[in-house]
Order: sequence, then C-alpha cells, then structure tokens
Amino acid sequence: MLETRTFGAFITKGENMRSSKKLLVVGLVAVGSLIGAACGGIDTASDTTAAATDGCAAPEVNLDATGTETIKIARNNWSASAVEVEIVKQLIEKNLGNPVEIVDIDENAMFAGMSSGDIDASVEVWPSGVVADEQAFIDDCSVTNMGDLGAVGKIGWFVSDYALTQFPQLSSWEGLKDPEVAKAFATAATGDNGRFLGMDPSFSQYDEAIIANLGLPFQVQFSGSEAATQAEISALSAEQKPVLLYYWSPSGAVGKYNLKNIALPAPTVDCAVDGAKCDGDYPEDLLFKIASTKLAAKDGKVFNFFQKFALTTDDQLSFLGPVDIDKVDPATAASDWIAANEATWSTWFS
Repeated sequence: MLETRTFGAFITKGENMRSSKKLLVVGLVAVGSLIGAACGGIDTASDTTAAATDGCAAPEVNLDATGTETIKIARNNWSASAVEVEIVKQLIEKNLGNPVEIVDIDENAMFAGMSSGDIDASVEVWPSGVVADEQAFIDDCSVTNMGDLGAVGKIGWFVSDYALTQFPQLSSWEGLKDPEVAKAFATAATGDNGRFLGMDPSFSQYDEAIIANLGLPFQVQFSGSEAATQAEISALSAEQKPVLLYYWSPSGAVGKYNLKNIALPAPTVDCAVDGAKCDGDYPEDLLFKIASTKLAAKDGKVFNFFQKFALTTDDQLSFLGPVDIDKVDPATAASDWIAANEATWSTWFS
C-alpha cells in the first residue's frame, strides 16, 4: 500500500500531511574552516575550545566527561541515515563508553530538539532542505554547524530507463508535456494526468510547484516512505510500467533499478524565497553535520568525534547497495563498514 509509513525495522514520525516548508540553500560559512576537523585536525586530548562557526563564539569543550552520559542521535527516514547512525552508535559505545540512543525524528523537528539539548547530533543534513526557521537555530548558536560530512547528494526527478525507450521524447524534460506520455504514467487516482511518485510527505520538496509552473500534466502522489517507493518501483519494473519519481543520488535503488535523472531547467526564481513559483531543478547538496551546542559541555570527546566524523560519497555507496538492494540490516551494514575501514575511523578518536 502506498500509505505505509514503515522504513526497515522502524516507523517514521513524519506528519501525514505534506510539510509546508520551503527549501533554503544554506550558506555554509564555516565549512572551509571545519574541513580540517573532519579529516582529523582536532586533538581531543588537548583542544578544549571548538572552532567558532557561523559567527558564534566557540563553545567550551568538556574533556573531563566520564563517558556515562547518553548520546541521542537523530535518525531520519532514509537508508544512508539509518546506516550512519549505527556507525556512530557502535563506534562511540566501543571507543568512548557512552550509551547511544537512536531517536527516530523527521527533519522538520530535529533542529528544535537539538537546540533544547534533547537531541545531540545529526550526521547527514541536506542544505537544500534547511528552512529559515531551522537555520535560525544555527544563527542563534544553539545548534552548531559541525562541517561537511564529505558526501555530495542530489535530489531530483528520476524515470525508469525503459521509459526512455518507450518514449524517446523523455530525453528532454519537455517530453513530459505530452499528454499521451503523461497518460502512460497515470493511475486510477490521477485520471488523465500522469502520476509523479513523491516519497515521505515530511521531506523537503517542491515538486507540486515545479509541475504547476512548468505546465506539466502530472499529479503528485506520495508513497509514504523510501521503503514504499522502492516496493512500488520493483512492482512497476517487473511489468515494465513507467514511473516518474522523486529520489536522490547516491542511493542503492537508483543503481539497482537503473533510474535515470531527468534534468530540469534552472529555476527562474529563488525557490527558497518563493517556493510557490519554483520552476526548476533541485540544487546539488554538500551534505553537512549539526550538533547541539550543549553537547560540547555535556561530553567534549563526543563533540570532537562528531567534528571529525566524515563519510564520502563512495563510502555511502558501499553500504547503500547492501541495504537497499540486498536488504541487509543497517546495523550489520554499519558493522561491516567499520570492520573494513579502521584506518579511516580510528583518526576520529586521535
């Protein structure tokens, strides 16, 4: 069923109605100064002051913490997040001794939780999904920008590869204007309009505005989760029925189902400022990390660990395939990555 909210072994807490948030590409002012930290530039044995970020005073780092405080990590409703939080949990518990609690929370709510100290960190934030109300928590210094994750992401419109053979006009986005093409993507719920398969309604997106402003005969229908979208792609692929959908790269599913990105035109407006008039493609995202500023005092060693924590796009692809395609449990995928990459993660504790 397309309304399922399950993802792997856990249930998301996204709202059942679409988020009204507008997209904002965040200016990562301090990313350059933090790249060194992500690559191992902070010495947790001696540095008691974190690097200043985004115009905020550098927080005092408590290196005398005993490792008994529970660390609460935000898990969002997508595969990479599920694996990354397991990597964090396993490494912190084994090397620093802190118990780690994984908190299922959508990206709309985690900034407020981090500001209050109820959530300690998130290790994968997509800049194009950060809205002004969330950026305000970074600006008021209650949430700290911890620097680049190291991976590059791209949200976009994807289509099944066989659809390009069935409809050669889809070599350009303008082929979507053809009513006969749209009918091939239609469902009982969309009538003569084609279906655009959205995902979790709480995700940052402006597909309805793009469709309206480009004059495309399509209608958004939400699957409810990444897992539900994958199930739908699998079912349609088995029957060679075309699908147009919201997805992102890197992801195992894009490779498994050979999905092709349809390049949309560059928007003529700033979609972050006027989302209702958005008429173009999603930007490329340099993924970054955030933490509660209170974490520096709560446990400075953990705070420094998050500043050094880094995963490349290739790292993500190495575990997204097993999770998305082979249905490996995220905790197992994390353990496998840790076993194969000690030379990388050991520097996060040096």
